[in-house]
This record gives sequence, C-alpha cells and structure tokens, in this order.
Amino acid sequence: QVQLVESGGGLVQAGGSLRLSCAASGRTFSTYAMAWFRQAPGKEREFVGRITWSGSYTVYADSVKGRFTISRDNAANTVYLQMNGLKPEDTGVYYCAAWTTGSSGYNYWGQGTQVTVSS
Repeated sequence: QVQLVESGGGLVQAGGSLRLSCAASGRTFSTYAMAWFRQAPGKEREFVGRITWSGSYTVYADSVKGRFTISRDNAANTVYLQMNGLKPEDTGVYYCAAWTTGSSGYNYWGQGTQVTVSS
C-alpha cells in the first residue's frame, strides 16, 4: 500500500510561482514512476507531467512545458512540481500519482492540493 500526500498549494497572482510536494510512504518509492495531474472546476482531470523512477526523464503537457518542472528526491520519498509563470488557467486541484512496479497504470493517488491563480 502506498500513501501519497500533496502539499504546497495556495492562492497566487498570475505570473507567480508555487512549489508542490508529494510525500510518499513505503520503502520502494525509488522504483515508482510518478506523475502530476490536475483538475479544473467542471473539467476532466488532465495530465501535467511525469518523471521516471530515477528522475532522469521527464515529460510535460504542452500547456505547461517551459513553465513547470518535476523533480524527485528518492532519499526523501518526495516528488516536486515547481510551477513558474502561473496563469489563471492553471487553477485547479493538483494530484500526484504513482505507477508501481507491475501495475498497468497509475494505481495510487493523493488527495489533491488546491492551486488558485488570480488574474
């Protein structure tokens, strides 16, 4: 069983920055691929970006490319989402997710943290 807990959300003005954290339980965090998703009010959840177990490879949605950066600290069992140049359309609940070994997809999810960007 893996537990994921996000933190770092809040209210920020357009153009500002936030850093989200996702702390994971378990001793095999370093074997998980991790990802961030978000869901805006009235919209479906969408992919933001992902990072491999080693942290050597990342992929981002076009909407955040060049503004957001995912990183991880396997010693601390934590994955981060650095968000710069925030826009009102980045508003939503941000979730981290884990893809554990042998799974066919992201099989563990956090409870989410709210990010609100004012114009």
